[in-house]
Amino acid sequence: MYLLLAVSAYFINAGVYVADKFLLSKKIHSSIAYAFYVGVWSIFNVVLLFLVPWWLPNPREITLDLLAGFLFLVTLVFWYKALHQSEASRVVPIVGALVPIFSFILSFVFLGETLSQRQLLAFIILICGGVLISIKQTKVYSYQKAITRIREVVGDIFGEVPAGAQPTSRLLINSVAAAVFFAAYYVLMKFIYMYQPFVGSFVWSRLGSFVGVLLMLFVPDWRRVIFEQQRGAKTPKNLLFFLTVRLLAAAAFIMLNWAISLGNVAIVNALQGVQYLFLFLIILIVSAKFPKMLNEQLGGGVLLQKLIGTVMICLGLYLFII
Repeated sequence: MYLLLAVSAYFINAGVYVADKFLLSKKIHSSIAYAFYVGVWSIFNVVLLFLVPWWLPNPREITLDLLAGFLFLVTLVFWYKALHQSEASRVVPIVGALVPIFSFILSFVFLGETLSQRQLLAFIILICGGVLISIKQTKVYSYQKAITRIREVVGDIFGEVPAGAQPTSRLLINSVAAAVFFAAYYVLMKFIYMYQPFVGSFVWSRLGSFVGVLLMLFVPDWRRVIFEQQRGAKTPKNLLFFLTVRLLAAAAFIMLNWAISLGNVAIVNALQGVQYLFLFLIILIVSAKFPKMLNEQLGGGVLLQKLIGTVMICLGLYLFII
């Protein structure tokens, strides 16, 4: 049951991430503003409380719920920063490959969750496939060229990062930060679902995100960016597109949280591999029809490399479900 929920959620998320990349590239140029607008819609999850018997958490429970929601908002800021800086087909696999690793470590330490040998093999294959998709093109470097390339990316340990490498460094920092916070959020939510009813705890955690966006308004620079972005991008067409994307994202988010409440959090996160397959296919279709819309690099070598990574991801998924 939870495998089907997770795969369905990742199918929807693949389309959402492409739409988010389009919005961040063409419509909304600030990750802070985009995270704010996404977080504002958290308040509408309250309607779910009318579908179940009323439940009020105790002080400890509500603290954890609100903390989880706030943690998710922080995650969104780093996530949208990374997504704004590079291709969707590159950022999503980078973060997606790291989230299962961090979630496996955190769930093992704090929840005592483990994987069987076959699950561990599938777990590793999915991560390797994700890493293969995430790099633009595999090249063979000489030893000296490899050292030069590494220093360009990470910078001299005893000096400053070269200006030309700063975009790549910021992408890596934001991607790793997003992965850590995503993993921490999912493990915390799994812990919450172990002791609280699903719908009630989910809604209260979303209220934590809403409280977080209200706090964002107290930062002068962020408040200015948020309101300036609203004046610059407020058109009925853009608003309808944004709302549609957010409704789909909300549906996927609920399904993913439901899957986490039912199954192993590390496995659910590792199943992001199937999301790469959907993302890869969507980008192929969209880029063929609108080559300039997403600015994705899909040359022959890159295409073959991502195809191999996709095959590995499908193999990992197969090992999970047999």
